[in-house]
Amino acid sequence: MSVTREAVLEALERIELPDGGTLVSRDMVRALEVQEDSVRFVIEAESPEQAQRMGAVRDAAEAAVAALEGVRKAQVMMTAHGPAAKPAASPQEAPSLKIGRHPDKASGKQKVTGVDRIIAVASGKGGVGKSTVAANLAVALARQGRRVGLLDADIYGPSQPRMMGVNRRPASPDGKIILPLEAHGVTLMSIGFMLDENKPVIWRGPMLMGALQQLLTQVRWGELDVLIVDMPPGTGDVQLTLCQRTELTGAIVVSTPQDVALLDARKALAAFQTLETPVLGLIENMSTYICPNCGHEAHLFGEGGVRAEAEKLGLPFLGELPLSINVRLAGDSGTPVAAGDGPEAKAYARLAQRLVAGGVA
Repeated sequence: MSVTREAVLEALERIELPDGGTLVSRDMVRALEVQEDSVRFVIEAESPEQAQRMGAVRDAAEAAVAALEGVRKAQVMMTAHGPAAKPAASPQEAPSLKIGRHPDKASGKQKVTGVDRIIAVASGKGGVGKSTVAANLAVALARQGRRVGLLDADIYGPSQPRMMGVNRRPASPDGKIILPLEAHGVTLMSIGFMLDENKPVIWRGPMLMGALQQLLTQVRWGELDVLIVDMPPGTGDVQLTLCQRTELTGAIVVSTPQDVALLDARKALAAFQTLETPVLGLIENMSTYICPNCGHEAHLFGEGGVRAEAEKLGLPFLGELPLSINVRLAGDSGTPVAAGDGPEAKAYARLAQRLVAGGVA
């Protein structure tokens, strides 16, 4: 006999919170999915600090649902509604070097020490999920046994600190070399670690170019099989600098299926062609949405547009990724969905396997 949503909510109504109320009465249950004998849901705390204190509540909720008749598997994810308070950086942690300067003069393309392959994840416009794809692809590749780095090169809008669940400042023992951080098996660096997240970056092109150069060459990446670079949207200074000054393996372009997004994706593809950077393939993000309540599949942004564009241009089509609330919740909570074992994680695992099998990553 299949379990019902009502039975799951009734069980969760009995899970009391330390500060009063229950998970249901406090409206903390999100994205509840019941699929035959499998139950998945998210507990959304009011803050990351509260989420950290709710480990016992999460375990009790998972056990209560798993004990229901007809449930073979119960999976619970913890997330938080608001941002974490930033801890004060100690003098030992805060790098003394200045990030954001004019680039050093250099001729030709340079390799990054210790890094075998560098893949830029790009898009023609913002809002297509490029940073989400970059973070989850990095985690999926790490789970395939690859040594992976993730560089957040979106200088104006760095989002990887939040998506990867890291808000510490990296160390710089000598004021020159930066020691990267690590999360979910991925070596990680972002300018967001060094700047106040509430203050905008107001830099001209040379400052952007210098900052990118520092993040590539002054970070002690170690020995990596692949470095994923989360690019800013569009075709600006960062794209130009990376393609002209660094030995790139190639670029992956992310787009949603609708015509408006594809218009800008074509510009990104043309830019990489002009800069003589190989395009490794296209990814269709937000390809399909499956209703967690009734199972109906809908193509909210159109269907098959990116696949058709790849065929038209003779480029590899790397796969389709779903539109899912679990992806959003996971990114907001700092644990990419690729770190789990749900259907979204499997989609990223297939993408990573395809890249590894093709010798790209």
